Amino acid sequence: MRFEKSNDALGTVNRGNPAESSLCTLCRADCQGKCETWLAGMVGRKLLYPRDFGKVTAGANNTTHVGVSYNSLRIQGYAYGSYGLKSGLSNDPDDCIFPNVNLEVEFGNEMKTKSRIPLMTGALGSTFIAAKYWDSFAIGGALVGIPVVIGENVVGVDRESIIGKGVEKKGKIASSPELERRINTYLRYYDGYGAIIVQLNVEDTRNGVAEFVAQKYGNKCVIELKWGQGAKDIGGEIQVTSLDYAIFLKERGYVVDPNPSLPSVQEAFKAGAIRSFARHSRLGGTNLDTVAKVQEDFMSSVEYLRSLGFARISLKTGSYGMEELAMAIKFSTDAKLDLLTIDGSGGGTGMSPWNMMQSWGVPSIYLHSKAHEYASLLAAKGQRVVDMSFAGGFALEDSIFKALALGAPYTKLVCMGRAIMIPGYLGSNIEGVLHPDRREKLSGNWDKLPKTVSDIGATAEEIFANYNDVQNKVGKDEMKNIPYGAIAFWTMADKLSCGLQQLMAGARKFSLDKITRQEIFSGNRETSQETGIPMVTEINDEGAKKILNS
Repeated sequence: MRFEKSNDALGTVNRGNPAESSLCTLCRADCQGKCETWLAGMVGRKLLYPRDFGKVTAGANNTTHVGVSYNSLRIQGYAYGSYGLKSGLSNDPDDCIFPNVNLEVEFGNEMKTKSRIPLMTGALGSTFIAAKYWDSFAIGGALVGIPVVIGENVVGVDRESIIGKGVEKKGKIASSPELERRINTYLRYYDGYGAIIVQLNVEDTRNGVAEFVAQKYGNKCVIELKWGQGAKDIGGEIQVTSLDYAIFLKERGYVVDPNPSLPSVQEAFKAGAIRSFARHSRLGGTNLDTVAKVQEDFMSSVEYLRSLGFARISLKTGSYGMEELAMAIKFSTDAKLDLLTIDGSGGGTGMSPWNMMQSWGVPSIYLHSKAHEYASLLAAKGQRVVDMSFAGGFALEDSIFKALALGAPYTKLVCMGRAIMIPGYLGSNIEGVLHPDRREKLSGNWDKLPKTVSDIGATAEEIFANYNDVQNKVGKDEMKNIPYGAIAFWTMADKLSCGLQQLMAGARKFSLDKITRQEIFSGNRETSQETGIPMVTEINDEGAKKILNS
C-alpha cells in the first residue's frame, strides 16, 4: 500500500484507514478533515506540492512496490520530444508547457459526447446521501463539464413518483419528481460538455424509466444498462428506518429484508428489536443460462432502447470474471454502444455488504488489464472497439493517468465515485455554517467551522481557491444559486486537472489521445506479469543499449 494515515509532506491526515485509492475505507459526510481529496476541495492545485515552501525539503517514500496494484505501476517520463500539441503551437520550449496540455476528450459511436477532462462520476442512485447532496454533484459536474450518472432505483424509491398499475398502465410513469429534479439540475448548467446518464436495472426497466426519460428528455440524456458494479455482486441496496416506508417499497415490488408485511416483523419493529429494513434490487439475467441467450437478450434491449429514440446508450459492468468481461466488451462493440464502464473490486458503495466488498470479484488492476487484452483482440480483427471508462478505487491524478495508459487507446474516461462526492459534503457543511438558514436544506453537519477550515479562511471567497473561476463562468448574479459543494467540486477537479497536465507534460504527451501503455512501467515482476506492462528496467532497454553501442 502506498498510503498511510498521515502525509507529512502535504499536511494531510485520514480520519480512518486509507484504502488503495487514498480515501478512508469509511468516508463520512460530516468529516472535519483532512485527507488529500477533502482538502483539495478548498485549496485546489496548491495541494500538488509539499507544504511550507521555503522552510522544507521533501523526499518520496513510495519507493518499494509490493504486490499487484495500481500503486505498483509507475509513470514514465522522457527527456526529449513532444506529441499532441494544440494547433498553432510548436515544439518551442515556450509552447511545451504543462498548461498547454489538452485534457478534452470525446467518446461515443455515431453521436459524440465531449468532456472537458477525462472524468465521470460513479452512479449516484437511490442512496439517500446521493439525494441529499445532488445539487452539489450535478451542478459541479455540469460546470466542470463531465458526465454525471444518475444511478438505479431513483424512481422506485421516490414516494412522490406516480407509477401506473394494472395491465394497461403498468410500467408507465406519470411523474417522477426526484428523477426530474436530478436531470433538470444538471441540464440547467450544461454547456455542451459532459452528459447526464440515467441508469436502468431490473426494477427500473419494469417501472418504465427508459420510456419516461425518452418521452420527456429525448437525446438530452444517455441511457445506461447495468450489469453490476465493483462493490457487490447482488442488486443495489438502501436502508430505511420507517416501517411504513418499508411496506411502501415492498408494494413497489422490491425485495425488503426483513419482510415488513409479516406480523412477526411488525411486532419486532414496534418492540425495538428490528430498527431498520434493507431494500434490495433483483439480480439481472437469472432467466438466461447461456452466452448466446445473454447476447440475444442484450441486443434486443439495445434495439428497444434505440426504438425509443435514444441516440446514446452505455453499459456498466462489475468485477465479474473473465467470461462476463469478454461478453461486456464484445456485446458492447457489436451493438455499437457509446461507452462501457468497467468497475473493478475496490469500487465504492453507499450500502453494500462489507465482507462481500472485501472478498468478491476481480480487483481493478487485474480486470482493467484483461479489458485491454480483450479489446486488443477485437481491434486486431478490424473492429471499432467500444469506448471504455475504468472505475474502481480512483481518487488522485496519478491514478487517472495510470488507468488511461493501462487501457490505451480504448479508455477515454476514469470513473470516480466516492472521491468526487467528498467536495459536495465539504461545501455543504461550510455553507451550512456561513448561512445557517440553509443548513437543513443543504444537509449541513457542522455548527461552526472546524480549525481545518478556519485556518484557510472565514468566507467562501477566502476558503475556495477557485471561487472566482466559478463566478467568472456563471456570472455574479447566478453565483447566489451555486452551492458551495459545487464550488468545492470545481476546486478539486482543478487540482486533478493540473496534476494530470503536469504528468502528461513530463511524459511529453500534450493530448489524451497520445497517451500509450509506454507511459507507464511496472514496479515489480508480478505486476508486469499480470498487466503486460514491462518492468521499469525493461522499457526502452534495447534503445538504451543501441545508444551505448553506437
